[in-house]
Amino acid sequence: MPQQIVITEKTSQAKDVRAAVGPRYGEILPAEGHLFDLLEPEDVVPAWKRWSPILLRPEGLYDTCPATGGNKAAKLKALREALRSAKRVWLATDCDREGQLIGQEILEHYKYRGVVMRVLFTAQDPQTIRDAFGRAKPNAEYARLYAAAVARRQADQIYNLSLTRTATVLLGKGARRVIGVGRVKTPTLAIVCKRELEIRDFVPLAYFEVVATAKVDGGRFQMRHAPQDRIVRREIAEEVLKAAEGFEGALAVRVEDKRQGPPKLHDLPSLQKLCSSRFGWPAGKTLDVSQELYDGPGKKIITYPRAEVRYLPQSLISDVPRMLAGLRARQSFSAIPLPDPPVIRRGASGTFYDKGLEGASHHAVIPNVNTIDKLPEIWPRLSSDEKKLFDVIARAYLAALMPDFRYRQTTATLDVRGFEFRSAGRQPIDLGWRAAFPEWQPADEKGDEAQLLPLLHNGETAQLQDPKIEDKETRPPPRYNEGTLIEAMQNAWRFVEDEILRDRLKEAKGIGTPATRAEIIGGLKKQGFLIAQGKNIVPTETGLSLFGILKQADPALVDPGVTAQLECLLDDVVVGKQEMVGAIDAVCDVAERIIGRLKESATAGGTPLRGDVVGNGAAAYPPTPAMKRFADSLSRKGIKPPPGYKTSISICRKFLSDHAPKKADGQAAGRLDPKPASPAQLLYATKIALGKGVVIPDEAKANSAAMAAWIDSNKGTKRRQSGRKTAYKPARSISPQSTSPTKRSRKCKADAVEATPALPNLGTGTPLRIPYGNKEVAMKLGARYGSTGWYAPPGVDLSAFGERGWL
Repeated sequence: MPQQIVITEKTSQAKDVRAAVGPRYGEILPAEGHLFDLLEPEDVVPAWKRWSPILLRPEGLYDTCPATGGNKAAKLKALREALRSAKRVWLATDCDREGQLIGQEILEHYKYRGVVMRVLFTAQDPQTIRDAFGRAKPNAEYARLYAAAVARRQADQIYNLSLTRTATVLLGKGARRVIGVGRVKTPTLAIVCKRELEIRDFVPLAYFEVVATAKVDGGRFQMRHAPQDRIVRREIAEEVLKAAEGFEGALAVRVEDKRQGPPKLHDLPSLQKLCSSRFGWPAGKTLDVSQELYDGPGKKIITYPRAEVRYLPQSLISDVPRMLAGLRARQSFSAIPLPDPPVIRRGASGTFYDKGLEGASHHAVIPNVNTIDKLPEIWPRLSSDEKKLFDVIARAYLAALMPDFRYRQTTATLDVRGFEFRSAGRQPIDLGWRAAFPEWQPADEKGDEAQLLPLLHNGETAQLQDPKIEDKETRPPPRYNEGTLIEAMQNAWRFVEDEILRDRLKEAKGIGTPATRAEIIGGLKKQGFLIAQGKNIVPTETGLSLFGILKQADPALVDPGVTAQLECLLDDVVVGKQEMVGAIDAVCDVAERIIGRLKESATAGGTPLRGDVVGNGAAAYPPTPAMKRFADSLSRKGIKPPPGYKTSISICRKFLSDHAPKKADGQAAGRLDPKPASPAQLLYATKIALGKGVVIPDEAKANSAAMAAWIDSNKGTKRRQSGRKTAYKPARSISPQSTSPTKRSRKCKADAVEATPALPNLGTGTPLRIPYGNKEVAMKLGARYGSTGWYAPPGVDLSAFGERGWL
């Protein structure tokens, strides 16, 4: 039996460790993400099997139980057997909080009491791994990291399950489905819904600006009268225009030499935002591509990608010469004019800042110094997307070691009979770090600010020519894309109105973690609460309805600021400002207060969630391009479409039916009558519905386009693995929670408030979804309940179940 063992987070990681250190530290055994789940509430307190509006806080903490699925049982058995004889354990899981939990929860569950050493590496090449084993520390030094992970997991289980059950029982009467509340996912949905409502309620304001060409001895340039208080009356703009015609006067010129430091290195959120805007990538794709660059076979060319800070430790300054030499081997990087010696910036405004790494498990994402000399060999193995992302990461690192960008800012103003005309221009003196991004142009250098001004002298005469009025209009705030939504989650303090609290939360890391935000957004999209519209993300009518109901019940349920405060408390455990139990208590206090508010609202006759308000119908699907074009054509004729017509096929169809020109027989022109779903579509959709245990919306059956949208949104998702049964089993969850973890997900069971039983063999019966309280009716109709859930035996008439939405 082994005297010592190494525990890694997954099989590929075990393979890399084995290649680096061999059997020197004992047998190398991989986990498979979380090998343990938390117990269900009813497993702790049997009375909690029945759903009720209470706080599900046990005495102490929720215990763990072995997780199911995949190859977890076999891996857990191998670890259990090895731990019986091992006198020393080397924990070599990922270097973050979740990695600490994955490894240590195994030891805690089996009450291992031998020597435990923690191995932390931020890259997965052999040299980095060997170095990490050489400087391994006693695991006890990472007790706070483990405590923070436990606090987050326990708090999420208590908060999510308690409020999901409370909301379902008090607000979900008649809905036949779960109203899910997630500590992070619900406020994330709220961020998008609030922005959409702002856009829908936005009333554009027309205003005017006056521009003219200024002539001086050195040439011509454009000047503009655009006061801070906008000109909203045309007669005032015409007065300015009249004053500018033929005007001559003395210019007031101010010239300043300025400098700008390089942007900070990348963490995962900044990479996701940049790749979303530049490449149109979803947040999950950026994470997947970066993960492949980190630990893909024959690659391992960047450091740990799930970074949450944008600094490097000062100990990495010694790696700079080797890193620069390796990057220069690529022709695209060798053309960048790097200084000799490189510029080393320390402190909060620089790159190397130890204090900025306090409470963080890993530093900014940079190229891997131990594989950078193999870049010419690795480069051909990279896909085009991997090359794009590595280029972004490498150029950020190079820019951080280059001089400041220096430029001359010239501002000219002209007093035109009391109206100020202004012009500004920027002339580069030394590109500095900007030479690393030759095609990049900041937003503040576009438009008027980008013009090259002629040589100007203070007090010289300028003559205005060809003045004209420009019609302008205020614009609504932009919709989120996945990158800007992640940024909004990271900067949740912006949603807090209290100034003192805002300042305190600015130092927090927002809501969610870098590793889970993309998964949260993906889960909301898969459940039909959010949809992609081009590069943007918009809420469906279903998502807006759920947001409105939860906000009406208690605004704290959908307040990102409340969640940000809770995240701050949980993060404080890592740095020792908060005890684990204290952080859990704080989350429970918030949950208990919200439960009280929901009870009060229900007692006062608050509006329950009706089945027809939030459903799984076609409202969750966008209209066809032809429908949108038809609606836009009516808009150009002066018929204003209703809000949501671009995102909801139902809203768009009703608008077209009400306003489209009529034929002689009274039917709307333009083929408004929907074409029903084809037999082939119905057959395919039925297979999907049976396989996933969902209901085909009537709207989709009646319309071929809606059916195509329904099929597209459901055919690619896999069914969740079976979970423990609960007493409350509504027909379908409307909770904003992920139903299909990503490839590398470590999500715990607390996030999945409704565990869907596995389907019985379709050869022996048809799976059913029987809502709680309908057992007798279901049995009379011929339904039976087995180990895998409700089903209809062969030969039973399914029409009665279909009418009730139980198929």
